[in-house]
Amino acid sequence: MEIPRNYNAAVDLIGRNLAPGRAAKLAYIDDAGSCTYAELAERVDRAANALRSLGIGREQRIAIAMLDSADWVAVFLGAIKAGIVPVALNTLLTAADYEYQLKDSDAQALFVSDPLLKNFNTNLKHVIPQSQLKDLLQKQKPTAGAAPTTRDDMAFWLYSSGSTGAPKGTVHLHSHLILTAELYAKPVLGIRASDVVFSAAKLFFAYGLGNAMTFPLAVGATTVLMAERPTPDAVFNRLIEKKPTIFYGVPTLYAALLASQNFPQRQNLSLRVCTSAGEALPAEIGKRWTERTGTELLDGIGSTEMLHIFLSNYPGDVRPGTTGKPVPGYTLRLVDDSGNIVTKPGELGELQISGPTSAIMYWNQREKTKNTFQGPWTRSGDKYSMDEQGYFAYGGRSDDMLKVGGIYVSPVEVEAAIITHEAVLEAAVVGAEDESKLVKPKAYVVLKAGYVANEKLKAVLQQHVKDRLAPYKYPRWIEFLDELPKTATGKIQRFKLR
Repeated sequence: MEIPRNYNAAVDLIGRNLAPGRAAKLAYIDDAGSCTYAELAERVDRAANALRSLGIGREQRIAIAMLDSADWVAVFLGAIKAGIVPVALNTLLTAADYEYQLKDSDAQALFVSDPLLKNFNTNLKHVIPQSQLKDLLQKQKPTAGAAPTTRDDMAFWLYSSGSTGAPKGTVHLHSHLILTAELYAKPVLGIRASDVVFSAAKLFFAYGLGNAMTFPLAVGATTVLMAERPTPDAVFNRLIEKKPTIFYGVPTLYAALLASQNFPQRQNLSLRVCTSAGEALPAEIGKRWTERTGTELLDGIGSTEMLHIFLSNYPGDVRPGTTGKPVPGYTLRLVDDSGNIVTKPGELGELQISGPTSAIMYWNQREKTKNTFQGPWTRSGDKYSMDEQGYFAYGGRSDDMLKVGGIYVSPVEVEAAIITHEAVLEAAVVGAEDESKLVKPKAYVVLKAGYVANEKLKAVLQQHVKDRLAPYKYPRWIEFLDELPKTATGKIQRFKLR
């Protein structure tokens, strides 16, 4: 896809819906009501004018820490239209986290949902609670001129989820948003204007930003937004009442939905396609989801650095237990510990990606930038293997891989085996040292309601794994937990378990 040099992402995403006559069509349905594409366009322009009225200039940053709503989209796109750089903040962080990110980004203003205000202790000149946003926008003109940006100008930042350390400001360009829609959403998801989409992953997350903003705006679909946490009941309510045709979730959420006694009847759903990302989807969960809903669950992998999914299963070509094949426009390779390209089917290597949506840097993190972004290739930090048919299978994070008896063991493979037992809701596997200081797998397990944690069940689960995998892969220890530690985006924080 060729993007003109003079290009503004907000102008494109909004304008492509007004020109074809979709002005009166519903763009967003959120907890406060709904807005049409024409109303969204006006709110974006008012937001651009509001930011300019605050004295914020080109390429300066503003922080957005708001729960999912049409207001979030309006401020985000309003900033981009004005040539100002929005920084999307995770809404579940601590005061110390926010202090770090506001300082690191040098944000000139903060837009924040009122319930989150208590988590900010800042002397920023401009702090705009969401309850005051409506009045601020109403004072502005309903139309705004766009900044003369180019496709290669800095457009927005996302902070990495911090599953392996301090978050990093990941810098993306104006061209990146629409490219994710053209390369993934249209050819893989088959998204179209008639779709109603609902993402459990929030807008501040790269996955959710594409799901609930870029993709629907790229084709003129309608989006359902939800401010609250995606509990099973909250998700089911939206699936039943709003009738989305595309649903985006993460593996831990799909497991919780399937375990709920309130799982809706198939005839009460309107789902056409569902996606999973964030971490590898166990084959058992994907199979059970399809059995219950009649809808394929497309497992894929993306990253904050690449902005969205670059490797995915495809409709009609779902291979359970794999992450599928490369998304059009992306080239993938596997590299071993010595830097050699892996060519043998089934052999593990680090997944590296070349594609047009790679971030240009981590802000103020030169060494980490050089380590991750190497010429046209972006290092994922994920171990993968590829079979003879070209399907990629996840093998865990590079720092999660275990060597047991000199042989690599994938924690994900062991987790996938454990989770097939009827008593198990979730599982995470890490390495632990035995009395000889040799590393062996250790499993942390969350049980479904009604099952009792005891030594007998531990032995049953260990045998369950031995029956499915090579014996050396079984967990030598099993510890039962009420819940697994996770990032706000649902990724299991294995480093905490380690």
